[in-house]
Amino acid sequence: MQARRTLTEEARRAQIVAAAIETIAELGYARASFTQIAKRAGLSSTGLISYHFAGKDDLVRQVVTDVLSEFAAFVRPLVDAETTAAGVLRVWWQANVAFMRDHRRPLIALLDIMSNARAGDLGEVSDSYESDLAALEQLFREGQAAGEFRAFDSRVMAVAVRSARDGLLRQLAAHPDLDLDTYARDLVVLFDLATTRG
Repeated sequence: MQARRTLTEEARRAQIVAAAIETIAELGYARASFTQIAKRAGLSSTGLISYHFAGKDDLVRQVVTDVLSEFAAFVRPLVDAETTAAGVLRVWWQANVAFMRDHRRPLIALLDIMSNARAGDLGEVSDSYESDLAALEQLFREGQAAGEFRAFDSRVMAVAVRSARDGLLRQLAAHPDLDLDTYARDLVVLFDLATTRG
């Protein structure tokens, strides 16, 4: 059983995770070494990272867990407040884009990690892509059963939604001044037209 961490230890871990996020967002997952992360965190040696994390995979798993937890805490209440499938899809887009606006760097780091980490490096958290697709597929099936959505393959549409979301994040990484309001509006309209019965 792991000993309970002190507040100082928790603060140091959070400092290291924040530095890892910034380093990965700037340099990419492959080039984000403990040396680079320690430098960004203002630590005197990489040993201070090794004291808190078993290795790079352990640190990266914590980065992914923290970013996904913060994302879920922001998006889920907004989505859960909706009572129709079409409403959920609309708010899902709006909430995703709103979260991107204020959490650009952590999401860029997350996308780079998920795109470049070796299979198995991230343990269970690497299953988030599949769980996202499964949730979207379920939403589309429910919308079709309720007569809100037209007939289409729910897996294909789920992949299209996730690909569009990740594509927007890549655009935001390349163009920090991207007009997110326009993207949010047009993506809502695009997928409304793609899913709603004519």
